[in-house]
Amino acid sequence: MQTGRRGFFQAAIYGLWGLITANLTLPAAAYLFFPPHSRREGEWIEAGDIKDLKPGTPEEMVFRRNRVDGWKVVSEKTTAWVLKKSDTEVIAFAPQCTHLGCAYHWNDRTHEFLCPCHTSTFSPEGQVLTGPAPRALDRYETRLQGGKLLLGKIRTA
Repeated sequence: MQTGRRGFFQAAIYGLWGLITANLTLPAAAYLFFPPHSRREGEWIEAGDIKDLKPGTPEEMVFRRNRVDGWKVVSEKTTAWVLKKSDTEVIAFAPQCTHLGCAYHWNDRTHEFLCPCHTSTFSPEGQVLTGPAPRALDRYETRLQGGKLLLGKIRTA
């Protein structure tokens, strides 16, 4: 069976139309049936052991958390500043200043957090002592389980 010129172009147009349709619908179908990973509500990350923390002095805890990047899960190192108030009460702060997101540190001499970018200072409980930071340090939700500190979502102050 020979196809004429008109039949060939008609088949080529239908084939091209099919490719365009597949290019548009397959990614949408893949997204619907295989959605990208997302952090589940109520997921807790283990930050470490609190038995070695000194009460009343904030300490930086380094831990790993999984960050979702589309369909890929990336394990990254991150930190939290942790203040142990007692064996049953712990406060954990996000490591960024609330002014412009700079990393702050604990000053043992003055007993306050200091952001070196614009000299904001914070109390051990995360309250603003001097600006320009507009609000207190952001806190993680915390839970203690078997002597381990679990961190949840970050809550803005």
